[in-house]
Amino acid sequence: MSAIHLEKLTSKKQRYYHKLRYPNPHKTNLPKEEVKTAPKKCYKKQRLTVFTAHLKTNMLTDQSPFKEGQKPMANIALLGCGMWGRNIARNLSSLSVLSAVCDSDDARAASFADQFDTDARSFDDILDDETINGVMLATVAHSHKDLAIKALQAGKHVYIEKPMALTFADANAIHETALETGNHVMVGHLIRYHPAFIALQQQIASGAIGKVRHIGANRLAMGRIRNTESVLFDLCPHDLSLILALADDEPQTVICHGVSHITKGVVDILSTGLGFKGGLSANMQTSWLSPYKEHRLTVTGETGSLVFDDTKPWNEKLVLCQDSITQAGSLFVIERASPLALPVPESEPLKDEMRAFIALCDEAIMPPTDSAEALRVQKVLEEMQKQLVDFNG
Repeated sequence: MSAIHLEKLTSKKQRYYHKLRYPNPHKTNLPKEEVKTAPKKCYKKQRLTVFTAHLKTNMLTDQSPFKEGQKPMANIALLGCGMWGRNIARNLSSLSVLSAVCDSDDARAASFADQFDTDARSFDDILDDETINGVMLATVAHSHKDLAIKALQAGKHVYIEKPMALTFADANAIHETALETGNHVMVGHLIRYHPAFIALQQQIASGAIGKVRHIGANRLAMGRIRNTESVLFDLCPHDLSLILALADDEPQTVICHGVSHITKGVVDILSTGLGFKGGLSANMQTSWLSPYKEHRLTVTGETGSLVFDDTKPWNEKLVLCQDSITQAGSLFVIERASPLALPVPESEPLKDEMRAFIALCDEAIMPPTDSAEALRVQKVLEEMQKQLVDFNG
């Protein structure tokens, strides 16, 4: 899709007619009886098409998405000057949208302000500043609900680093406040913005592996170990967001078991099984105690598999496997084929994610990980927590 066509799609007039044709069931001015019959999947598919076009045009490049001499309208404040906050601040600063930083530790906020050439300000000052239209939360998970709701009520769009919250009730409160205020929420399910995952989605849509049968996700490494939230909330949101996007449905069955070795009651190693209608299955293996790093998503279809391994070099991150299995009497014959590496444009996913939030603040281009998507993830996380068997608990 060309940049010219994208501009037409994202003009105010085009968005108006787009909303009439594909109303968002979560937020619309249409009569309730029309919303009930709205083609939800068409809306979802069209929104993804618009976002992907924006991604191709503006994101998968080392250049700024704005023309020379043009400054983005977004002015964004960052709350949380920790390790991950530093990565966010670096990208926001490079995109010329970082207006302020804030932290419970004044000295740390001042250090960030000096490093990224911005101002250290209080949360109240940020809320009162009408020139700031976006707030990004890189704070501890239990603070997300209160901070997000205050920012939304002050007229800001809000980005929340995953998880959206620690309970479905808190996540839903954020979502409802967004609907009430007319402001938007985006959640940091980072891997959804990875060009290798986007390419994987496109391969599946083109029929490269036929109907999807199973999705396997492994996220293993040594650290970062937490004592306030388990791997369920720290690591699983990433892969769960990917699985739900590919399944385009909620699981009917959830099985979850793990162990807590470091801090009693805070699970370090977790195994999760998900069952969907139509026979689709998925599993997640998650640990922050693994001596080796593995970030791998394997999608198995009727005619092949796609493997996205984020620990590989860019030219090997996405691989198509076209092995075949045929039945000969009571035996099964497996024919192996050489894996085919698929080209993936090199890009920094976090910067692409920041650009998506800028697009949300500037042009109301809805990202794949809005509050409705985050609620679906949160719902499954809560069911996983409910079903969790901790062998050391």
